[in-house]
Amino acid sequence: MADSVLEFNDEYFMREAMKEAVKAFDAGEVPVGAIVVSKNKIIARAHNQTEKLTDATAHAEMLATTSAAHFLGSKYLTECTLYVTLEPCVMCAGALHWVQLQKLVFGAEDVQRGYSLVKSPLLHPRTEVVKGVAAKESKVLIDRFFKMIREK
Repeated sequence: MADSVLEFNDEYFMREAMKEAVKAFDAGEVPVGAIVVSKNKIIARAHNQTEKLTDATAHAEMLATTSAAHFLGSKYLTECTLYVTLEPCVMCAGALHWVQLQKLVFGAEDVQRGYSLVKSPLLHPRTEVVKGVAAKESKVLIDRFFKMIREK
């Protein structure tokens, strides 16, 4: 009977974010997925939609946090965790600062555009960060996407 009980942990929620990344891949978008969790409940899901919306700011993180804020009726996400398959860029990290995110969990590091390339802290000082959850799976999907783009 214990097998049927779901364990809500970072790996579980990152698998849910990966489902969003696959949706982005299938839609021809850079395959990044994100979810926002509050009290072990997914309150927002999103994936990159920059092509679909013709909006360079339509990153998974931006769409997910906006949706979560609407759900909560608050501009702050102080009791929320964002799970995202790729390290947020500087733009998204700035937004995460302003929403006062409680916890950020990301998969693969973004060695070209990730927020950690900037030396001064971009996230809110109270934001806890967990790196590398499902990093390999995320990197494989991203690498596959860009290989496909190069071959076109």
